[in-house]
Amino acid sequence: MPRRVRDYKDEYAKYHSSPEQKKNRAQRNAARAKVVASRGATAVRGKDVDHKTAISKGGKNSSSNLRVVSKTANRSYSRTKTGKMK
Repeated sequence: MPRRVRDYKDEYAKYHSSPEQKKNRAQRNAARAKVVASRGATAVRGKDVDHKTAISKGGKNSSSNLRVVSKTANRSYSRTKTGKMK
């Protein structure tokens, strides 16, 4: 199967540069900065800051809604027995 070349410039122009995505990215960056300020940079090095309740589902950047998890755990999705996403 031929490898598809990813057009990053086009992807940014159509998706990442939208006002909604800029707002979401700013919230994620603020959440990480908040955890780094409270726990220190070494606590989050090589890990992701996760929202227990996603921002898209009404979650906030409050300390009680943030946790530090491994990148693998944060970037994986639950799947059914047949491999489809839940």
